[in-house]
Amino acid sequence: MDTVIIDRRANPAGKSLSNRQRFLKRAKSHVDRAVRDASGKKDITDILGGGSIKIPVDDISEPTFQRGNGGIHDRVLPGNDQFATGDTIERPQGGQGKGAGEGGLSGPDADDFSFILTREEFLDLFMQDLELPDMTKKSLVDVEIEGIRRAGFSTTGSPANLSVPRTAKRALGRRIALGRPNQVDVAELEAQIAVATGSEKDTLIALLEKMKGKMKRVPFIDHIDLQFNRFETYPKPMSQALMLCLMDVSGSMSEHRKDLAKRFFMLLYVFLHKHYEKVDVKFIRHTTEASLCDEQTFFYGTESGGTIVSSALEESVRFISENYNVNEWNVYITQASDGDNSPGDEHNIENYMKVLSPLVQYFAYLEVSDEDDYYRRSNPNHKTSLWRTYEGIVKTIPMSMRRVVKRSDIFPVFQDLFRKRQEPAT
Repeated sequence: MDTVIIDRRANPAGKSLSNRQRFLKRAKSHVDRAVRDASGKKDITDILGGGSIKIPVDDISEPTFQRGNGGIHDRVLPGNDQFATGDTIERPQGGQGKGAGEGGLSGPDADDFSFILTREEFLDLFMQDLELPDMTKKSLVDVEIEGIRRAGFSTTGSPANLSVPRTAKRALGRRIALGRPNQVDVAELEAQIAVATGSEKDTLIALLEKMKGKMKRVPFIDHIDLQFNRFETYPKPMSQALMLCLMDVSGSMSEHRKDLAKRFFMLLYVFLHKHYEKVDVKFIRHTTEASLCDEQTFFYGTESGGTIVSSALEESVRFISENYNVNEWNVYITQASDGDNSPGDEHNIENYMKVLSPLVQYFAYLEVSDEDDYYRRSNPNHKTSLWRTYEGIVKTIPMSMRRVVKRSDIFPVFQDLFRKRQEPAT
């Protein structure tokens, strides 16, 4: 007998959302690759706005079942003198599409499959598996968002919140208290009536009618039995964080180097505001002097000059000490520079880093350079003065150091610096 399944669920307007999410999960590797490529080729405002993604059409084909021929068949298969078991066969040369042409088969070509990612989908993929390292709940604060928790039961509410076990328990207690007959008693009485005769049968029939009458007057479930789960909102405690962004804008920072630094900080800015509700992001630019600035000045200012890195660290210490209680705030610092620094500034850097060590949760240093940098191309082991200085103190502060020379380096380095760490074993 054939089985027919009828889906009577409602068909909402967003019915394709779950299908789209399943499709993105299947095409995850291709989508991730396209996102990484976009981060190295497009402008930052474009890559954060979503866009078109292409994946090979072969990778979205669905598996199918076919009915076999059945029975037993004898076949003679030709052998070969070119291949043995386990040999690999090279892929035929050709373009991304396939179809008519060199293969000699007729029919339309099969191009890559293209679809559009929304901004939210793009950001979810772009920022997945990232977090601020060592985020601790130093001081829980009440923020604008609210959590929901259980708050007992009520006699009114939405049908979806009905507590079936508690309602059944109350109904049972009410029926026992009011002496409502149950189905077992009725069945036994009906069995006695079936074998009784005479006046005894009449008495039993009258008793049965009385029992059924009481069952009607005392319902199995009454509205006073209903119990609904009750929920209430409450201020949800969250950790709060401060992110200081330090950028070298001296004369040695070429347009390419500044572009790399800006792209990195823009990714960081979007990441923080997407993943965290309570986070302050502050910007510090520096040449020989450092100053706190707004977002517009930080990304598009034209200031230039010499380089004294310790000025930025000094400004960071001053700003944190005057404006934030480190017992209540998780403090993070991210710095971008080309590594050049004035001679003799190493000692000042070491002193300020010692002061920052107990204040910050994490310090990320990004060194940017041009692709045609003579020293890096001629000597891979070349280290800038700032890199050497930080190498000497990297063990005294939770710190990571990375280098980038081209746009395509930004995304993997960003993911490496802020990827989720494994929780320590307890």
